[in-house]
Formats: sequence, C-alpha cells, structure tokens
Amino acid sequence: MNIDFHYGVVYIVARVGGLPAGQALTVAHACQYVDDATTPGILRFSGGEIFERFATAHKLFDYSNTEDDKNRLVWTPFHFLPAGEGDTLKERAVCRPDSSVARDVVRRAIRQRQADNALHRLGVTLHSYVDTWAHQGFSGIESDLNRVKSLNAENCTHQKWLSHLEQMTRHLIEDIQRDVLARALPLGHGAALHYPDLPSAKWSYVDGKGDLIERSNPEEFISAADMACRAVQSFVEGREDFESQAGLPADVKAALYKLLANNNNDDELLRLRKVCESVLEGTIPGLKERIPDYVAKGVDSWKFIATGLQSDDDGDFPPAWTPAFENSDYRRFHDAVKEHRFVVTQEILPAHGLRIA
Repeated sequence: MNIDFHYGVVYIVARVGGLPAGQALTVAHACQYVDDATTPGILRFSGGEIFERFATAHKLFDYSNTEDDKNRLVWTPFHFLPAGEGDTLKERAVCRPDSSVARDVVRRAIRQRQADNALHRLGVTLHSYVDTWAHQGFSGIESDLNRVKSLNAENCTHQKWLSHLEQMTRHLIEDIQRDVLARALPLGHGAALHYPDLPSAKWSYVDGKGDLIERSNPEEFISAADMACRAVQSFVEGREDFESQAGLPADVKAALYKLLANNNNDDELLRLRKVCESVLEGTIPGLKERIPDYVAKGVDSWKFIATGLQSDDDGDFPPAWTPAFENSDYRRFHDAVKEHRFVVTQEILPAHGLRIA
C-alpha cells in the first residue's frame, strides 16, 4: 500500500474508530512514516548525547536490495509480516492477510495503550497489519516463492508498459517476469511491480509454486480498512479482542469501497489528494474535515521539529539536545519502531515457530 492508504485511509478509519482528530493524525502520520524513515543508526547531539534509530524502509531500489540479513529486519516486521504457516522457513515467512501472527502484533500494540508513544506504536502496527492484505503471497526474505509469471492486470499503465517491453525482448527471454524481474528482485513483491499497492487494481499472476493467483484489490483493501478500524476501536476501549468490534459502519464501508475502487491514478500523491478531497467534501458519512498535509522530510517534518535537521541524512553539524526532544513525535516514533521490531522478531514470530532475526 502507498500513502493514499497508509495516511489517508488510516486517518479515516482512526476517526471513524473513535480517535479525536489530533490523535488520528498522529496514528496516520506514524503509519505512513514507516515508508519514509530511511535514515538508520545513531543520531549524535552536539553535547555528546546519542539516540538510536532503525530505518523502516530503504531509500531506493527497495526490492533489489540483496543484503538478506538486513532486509529481514526491515521488510519482515514492517512490510511483509510472516504468517508462520507451512513446513519450511520460506513457506512460514510468506505474508497472509489477517494471520494469527498479525493479530498477535495488533494485540500487543493495544496492550501498550498507556505508553507515551502508544499512538505512534499503533500507527506502526497498523502499517504492518494492513500490508498483510496488500502483500499477501510474498515474503520479506529472499525466496523463490516470490517469483511471478504471467502477470496481468485490467486497464493499468504498468501493464501496457510491461506488454510493450515483453514484445521488445521476446527474442532474448522466454518470460520477462520469471527470467528478469523475479531473478533480479527475489525479495517482496518486486516482480509483481506495484499492482499489490494500487487500490483499484484487479490483477492475476502465476506464483512461485505454479498456482494461478487472482486478486481484486478493492475487496482486499476494504477488508484491511475494516479490520484496522476494529483495532482502533479496541485501542480506544482498551480491549484486546479487536476482532469482535463492529468495524466500519455499512454506509462508511460502501463509500470507502467506492472511493478505493475508483481511485486508479498511478500517482500515489494524486490518489491521496482524492482521498483528502473526499473527506473534505463529506463523501465519507459522518466525516467532513480537512486532513492536514503530510510532511515526510525537511521543514515541518517530525525530524525537523525535533532536531532542526532538514536533510535526509544527519549532515555534518550535530543538533543540540533539548528536553523537548524527549516529547517529540520523532523520538516517540523511533522508540515505537524499536519496540515493534523487538516484539515481532524476538517474541511473536519465535512463538509461532519462526526465527528470522
């Protein structure tokens, strides 16, 4: 999923789920920031103080990154949450929608609702949770199960490009997805291009086991939104049995489904604009308000507000530490990331018979 869902739709479900606007904004921002927090390592302050961070995404060429050990600590806990189903590690690492592992991760976030970074932890958790619908069938480790053949989609710019490329290279390779994309991109859904993240896409492919997989993203995404809303409702009430919550009201679900199914621009920022415009116009029943702009980097970003740093990296001049840093969204987010990664890789996955880190 992209920013249109992780920020726009998550803001909607957070508001419908019972959070005030300010808290919903924090959850939605943290949810999207998982895709934008690309600076790892120690943040050093001018007075000698330090703060540890984990990157939750890679900067460029994400799916071609071949350092499997590092990838397992990024893609597995945050983007391709393993379902723990199957006999081999590769099978158990495959992401499945709303798996028992994913539900355990959500429950652990709800359990921490009194922490000072509880909203940030919820946002991080919702990112990995809703991605289990979008990224189902793929894994965050290098695996031949991530192979894709016979990729096909309805009325997609990507598919037109792919068909043209296939015609140009047919004399060189038998199947571009198998022999180029799948070999070059053995991690995640790289060989499936961006179809898993497009809310309106209806597409199909043959997976690494040779099975035909047919996907309809509007149905998958609305199911993810409904379950995310239940998670928020339980967070508000302090209950861990979020599966039993009401979820999205029928009229909200119908309106949101229509929005997702018709939001088919290839540009994720234009899709986000459409989501925000729909909320401002009152298209979503019971919700008519402006969703504030999301700032990932530079002035007005969480990092800038906390440290004064504008660049993607930390630059050559360390910032001064102040007590305000401890109350910043930036600090709270990165602590939530550390907590989430530890709980997933060191507690929940081993309890489900999977050791990946």
